[in-house]
Amino acid sequence: MDQALPPPFFPSLNTTDILKSPLIIFVVGGPGCGKGTQCKNMAIKYGFSHVGLGQLLRQEAQKSTQQGRQIRDIMMKGLLVPTGFILDMVSDNMLSQPQSRGFLIDGFPRELMQAKEFERIVGRAPDMVIMFDCSMETMVQRTLLQSQVEQRVDNSELAIRKRLETHYTLCQPVLTFYQQKNLLRNILAEEAPENIFAKCCLVIDSLQ
Repeated sequence: MDQALPPPFFPSLNTTDILKSPLIIFVVGGPGCGKGTQCKNMAIKYGFSHVGLGQLLRQEAQKSTQQGRQIRDIMMKGLLVPTGFILDMVSDNMLSQPQSRGFLIDGFPRELMQAKEFERIVGRAPDMVIMFDCSMETMVQRTLLQSQVEQRVDNSELAIRKRLETHYTLCQPVLTFYQQKNLLRNILAEEAPENIFAKCCLVIDSLQ
């Protein structure tokens, strides 16, 4: 199925020059950890652009194209969409907002190859990586509730648990990679949303 997806478009180095100056913050964590909500709040407070990878993928999966159906099938099985396609979506979204003073890239990178390829293509590491730390059971219950509200067909409990298992397996090398670069900031995401937001603001303010 991976081979059936179109080859990714990678921006030229000249094009990505516009991404050298804005702040770039990756926000990672499993489905239901609350990173999407907090990214929206941070984007409003700091005037950043919120690049929600999950939302971009769901929009693509809703299209009645062959590619859309393939993406939807991958997501419903709880598997990862191929790295080339993910990088294409992220870079394209960022380049469409050249005047942004900063980017909150929510749900990226999902595996170590994505982290390394981003640095190779864009020519720089992120300024910070925020990790939302949350228990599996909390994330399952939050995601099931969200699915009922949004009527999302890709979020059966089986698919959620499969995605979480995949997330935990692939995420640890990513966290180690950024820990070694001293870019990782862990935030306990079991508390009330306003408390989590206050912690997010503290770590972003440390960059100013």
